[in-house]
Amino acid sequence: MHMNPKSDRSPRLAPTFLALSCVGLLSSPAAALAQDQGAAGQGQRLGSMTVTDTAIDEEGYKVDAPSSPKYTAPLLDTPKSVSIIPAQLIRDTASASLTEALRTVPGITLGAGEGGNPLGDRPFIRGFDSQASTYLDGVRDVGAQSREIFAVEQIEVVKGSDSSMGGRGNAGGSLNLVTKVPTAERFIAASGAVGNADYKRATIDINQPVSDFVGIRLNAMWHDQDVAGRDAIYQKRWGIAPSIKLGLTGPTSLTISYYHLHTDELPDTGIPYLYTVANAPAGVTETAPAGRFTNPAGQSFSVPRGAYYGLANRDFRKTDVDNLTFRFEHDFGGVKLRNTSRYGSSSQGYLWTQPDDSQGNVLNGQVWRRINSRYSETWGTLNQTDLSGDFSIGGVRNSFAASVEFSQEVAHNGNYVSNAATGTAVATGINAVGGRCGPNSVARYNCTSLIDPNPYDPWVSYASDTSNAVSPIVRSARKTWTRSSTTTKAASFFDTISFSDALLLNIGGRYDRYETRVTPGLVATDTTGGRPTFARNDDLWTYNVGLVFKPAENGSIYISTATAATPPGSFLANGTETNAINVTSQALTDALKVEKTRSYEVGTKWNLLGDSLALTLAAFRTETKNARATDANGFVSFIGERRIDGIEFSFNGNVTPDWNIFGGYTFMDSKVVDGGFTATTVAGVTRYAPAASTGRWFPNTPRHSGTLFTTYKVTPALTVGGGAIYMGKVYGGYADQRTIVNEAVVVSKPLARMVPSYWRFDANAAISLTDAIQLQVNVLNVANKRYFDKAYSNHYANQAAGRTAIATLNIKY
Repeated sequence: MHMNPKSDRSPRLAPTFLALSCVGLLSSPAAALAQDQGAAGQGQRLGSMTVTDTAIDEEGYKVDAPSSPKYTAPLLDTPKSVSIIPAQLIRDTASASLTEALRTVPGITLGAGEGGNPLGDRPFIRGFDSQASTYLDGVRDVGAQSREIFAVEQIEVVKGSDSSMGGRGNAGGSLNLVTKVPTAERFIAASGAVGNADYKRATIDINQPVSDFVGIRLNAMWHDQDVAGRDAIYQKRWGIAPSIKLGLTGPTSLTISYYHLHTDELPDTGIPYLYTVANAPAGVTETAPAGRFTNPAGQSFSVPRGAYYGLANRDFRKTDVDNLTFRFEHDFGGVKLRNTSRYGSSSQGYLWTQPDDSQGNVLNGQVWRRINSRYSETWGTLNQTDLSGDFSIGGVRNSFAASVEFSQEVAHNGNYVSNAATGTAVATGINAVGGRCGPNSVARYNCTSLIDPNPYDPWVSYASDTSNAVSPIVRSARKTWTRSSTTTKAASFFDTISFSDALLLNIGGRYDRYETRVTPGLVATDTTGGRPTFARNDDLWTYNVGLVFKPAENGSIYISTATAATPPGSFLANGTETNAINVTSQALTDALKVEKTRSYEVGTKWNLLGDSLALTLAAFRTETKNARATDANGFVSFIGERRIDGIEFSFNGNVTPDWNIFGGYTFMDSKVVDGGFTATTVAGVTRYAPAASTGRWFPNTPRHSGTLFTTYKVTPALTVGGGAIYMGKVYGGYADQRTIVNEAVVVSKPLARMVPSYWRFDANAAISLTDAIQLQVNVLNVANKRYFDKAYSNHYANQAAGRTAIATLNIKY
């Protein structure tokens, strides 16, 4: 490990000392007294909540209904898979971010980012990128960002095509974060946490009814940590979320809320893949991140766990998010009206090192420090009106929801100007030895050692590979930025028709008028000032239909289908998009089509044990048949086909009044049925052959995944629990070697980049020291497993944190 002599960060808190301290607290006389006091007053189970004589309430893991009025039936009678992560599970697992909370849900994987595909939350739901399918209180959340959960009440995960509910995208599903707002309960809740790897976190939640009419709430957070098992990197952030509600007890109310989050971090560079197509040995068809290996020259290498290939004095990532929301609600008595207006903005700037395997240097013990940079500003104004209620026609009961939406979103995307061995020097011979890691690149710290990288190398930003003139890192000129904008006007209607107590029909449909504009940036030396704008308009029609049979009041059997529409430009330059607007050819832009995905699902749901435990079993298929791809003649066509078949089992709730469980298992059989064609050019001759991905597993789609999280109340004061996560092998991307022989493309040396399967185990315990004070201890990754949780399509994979022990003091009164 290389230490920074200028670092002023506080000393690490040793995991062993922390663990012994917690054991001492749990066995102290005060703790024993708290247990005795707790035993005197036995708690009661009311639905999914345990009510005790302590001020710190402990809720269950079962949530019966999503927050959106677009769900016209409770979860039991909703014909699709929906997982809701409750507030109690978020607290029990010490989750501090959206990605940490999502690890509790099977069937979700996390994707890595780089320059064009921005850093931030990138969850894959049933194999589809849901980076741009995230909502806040039912309204789309704009911009790529890393979301905090200090002001979040619960997280709703919808699986399966979902455009009829939320609009464009949502091919594999969507996420909805439900925020904390004023309630009639008066309380102050605060928490402070410390842990190894210099982990420090503090939050406060103040909810105060001023009168029967006015209530206020304030949530705030401060967070600072390094990452266990990783050198140099750190994460700092703070946030505040005040809100006020007029009409606290209804039937008419207005809630005004504001949210701000600022982050400052040194991003993790990950670990490079070992092989490239060029240097993979015969018979090797898969490559994992570099670990222990011996190269063809007989040199042995062992990549240390903490290896950080970035530059601590160069790399950075800073983000800012601001949301101002107005929500008006009125209950007419059986019919409810809700209007939500939001102005949201997010910005992020980063320059970080990607350990690049592309030149084959890794096999020889060198890593090229490839720069990725981005600066983006995204903002939007969104308005959504929902009308929901019940009515009957001819004795048939209808539970309906109608919605009208308008949104306007804008994104400006640029980067940072710097130099890090652009590759030009390779052709002139300066870096001729070792690809991009020749003597000159090593001397200028554009390359580093695979097994002993120094994050504090004195790297200097020179004007070019051959220049000694210093050129500072600056944002690119605004004229070079790409400008994107979208306007959406939408209307939707949903209805659950109850033909009888045993037979229900759930239907819904949505129309979107989607208009998008893209203005590409100019080169920095351009003096004309003029640039074209590429535009298109799309009419999107999506639907969901489900038939529900209820053999008993506490159970349902259903079959359903739903669609999703992903028009060109739908990610607004804030995520991976295979169907983006082409800004180099107007003809291609006009030829683009809306990518359409359809899901099918059959399943059964049951509420058991007095309605305290929910079980779901479903089989599903999700398919896209018109993905954008290159055809055999080199033209853009819509022939790409992807298919995922799967089975999912999930459970959440309470087995006994003292025993909570949450989790499930997902099996996915995925296939890129048709990935289109790839061009191969030899001696000026170009021929096309099927893409390397055709016939292969869908990236970011493990065959098996499962989670189990549980807590058990040993005494009224003491709760113990733990969690287990299994993730099967995940592929990031595919490549092969090609040449032309007798006018035909000959394909050889197929190579898949992947991360291996892993198990991870967590443990937690909480004890009530008094009515208002609770001590919680979490040990994440108990076995200190070294595993990779994100697979990028090439270059690198993200290594997860090592064992992390956290002690949290919770106070509520």
